[in-house]
Amino acid sequence: MSEPPVSTVDDLAVPLDVLLVDAAFGPLRMLAPDVSAARLAGRLATRPRRTGRRLLDLAAELGRVGAGTSALAPAPRDPRFADPAWASSPLLRRVTQAYLAFASTMDRLIADGELNWRDERRVRFLSENVIAALAPSNVPLLNPASAKAAVDSGGLSLLRGGLNLVRDLALPPRVPRTVPDAAFRVGTDLAATPGAVVLRTEVFELIQYAPQTTEVRTVPLVLVPPTINKYYAIDLAPDRSWVEHLVRAGQQVFVLSWRNPDARHAEWGLDRYLHAVLDALDAAERICGTERTVLAGICSGGTIASLVAGHLAGSGGLDRLAGFGLAVTVLDQFEAGTPAALAHRYLTAAATAVSRSRGYLDGRTLAEIFAWLRPADLVWHYWVNNYLLGRPPPAFDVLFWNADTTRMSAGLHADLVDLAVTNRLVEPGGVTALGVPVDLGAISVDSYVVAGIADHITPWQSCYRTANLLGGRTRFVLSTSGHIAALVNPPGNPKASYRVGTDPPRDATRWLESTAAEPGSWWPDFAGWLDTRCGPQRPAPTGLGSRRFPPIVEAPGTYVFDR
Repeated sequence: MSEPPVSTVDDLAVPLDVLLVDAAFGPLRMLAPDVSAARLAGRLATRPRRTGRRLLDLAAELGRVGAGTSALAPAPRDPRFADPAWASSPLLRRVTQAYLAFASTMDRLIADGELNWRDERRVRFLSENVIAALAPSNVPLLNPASAKAAVDSGGLSLLRGGLNLVRDLALPPRVPRTVPDAAFRVGTDLAATPGAVVLRTEVFELIQYAPQTTEVRTVPLVLVPPTINKYYAIDLAPDRSWVEHLVRAGQQVFVLSWRNPDARHAEWGLDRYLHAVLDALDAAERICGTERTVLAGICSGGTIASLVAGHLAGSGGLDRLAGFGLAVTVLDQFEAGTPAALAHRYLTAAATAVSRSRGYLDGRTLAEIFAWLRPADLVWHYWVNNYLLGRPPPAFDVLFWNADTTRMSAGLHADLVDLAVTNRLVEPGGVTALGVPVDLGAISVDSYVVAGIADHITPWQSCYRTANLLGGRTRFVLSTSGHIAALVNPPGNPKASYRVGTDPPRDATRWLESTAAEPGSWWPDFAGWLDTRCGPQRPAPTGLGSRRFPPIVEAPGTYVFDR
């Protein structure tokens, strides 16, 4: 248990707009049986022969388990049952096989229900959480590693685990801790790329990064991060930083670092954040002495960047953009995975009322929601490590960032929920940005769109539809990673690969079948894409900022430390 499962790293996520409905209520609403479960029960009741056959098959398999003749076995790479005792002990082997038989029957019963997409996703979400919770590996002392740790430590491992449990339940998010509190220092171990804050408003700080080449591209890149969690997912550890890679490739880079809002900022809505991005574009252009910028956004920051680009297109200012980029961003919420299935239109008013009463949405609640989307990896893996074995969680930079949550203003929460649940952004003129109707098809500049094939928060097929909504020439890149690992994807990883294509067809499956995997990271491909749109080269500036925008404080600034 020295490091988290691979899928934990791949599937960590920044906030998805449609999840903001459930985030107002916490995970209990998501985990409670609802009308979808009732529909499944009703469908199974109308098919008694098929349902009865499934239950008889389960009883027969349990009989074989008891007799010791069952062939059921966990998947070879299932970390829950990696200890040899699960297979060698007759008792543990039977317990494991009974658990696997139950899980398999649950899966088949849900398939037999032939529910619609939304109901099936909701029922499977509930089923996956129940099955993950019932795993025998979660039981103290029954887990052979837990029993061995208790014997070896004279019971101290269980005492330490109990204390860890009490501490984690005391404050939200009430899930097992995934990283030690003091594992990293922001500005030293993380967010360490040299730069300076060159503009500070009450909404954001704008960081300009110091050149690391003798020449730079004339046109700068402005990156818009998500609005929950800190910006430094894109400037993680040295040699794992996307920003650092771009700067070393000769790109002038600016990043917004959002303020952590509180109840005083309850009225900040989408328009306030759109103004912030326009202010950042103005500052970057003036500092770099250019009239053009490449604008790129990530996840919910991509939604904001898209509205800004739509505003510029609708107001005659699109020539300011030399290019447009989106990473793990879903603009079309139709059947956009489990989060979309869990959102209910009728809950929108209630969800926004909850955040309005506080003045903000607490990012810790949203972190709890995300944990229960991946219970096996983000809850029960650490349940075993922290409580059954009494160990501290390992130090991992992505998990540290994931735990460094921020709040979201009530106004922005309401606007994003409305935008996601109504799905009006896909309709030309269905949404206005700063009073200007938005037509994504009018964003006719070249675009670069990135998705992760293992992403369960913003499914790659939904990100692919984003590429077809834009009006310009689109380069679509599909990384082998999940949500955050699609961004934290430095060159040098022998397991990394990506697929790429320009002007992709409408059918995502056909595109996938027609493209070949390219070895390595997509970061150099993006740098090359920028190179053809951000030239010509010029001598790197000797200092940061300008007379109008002098450096205020060294990167990573001050807002990143707000709690």
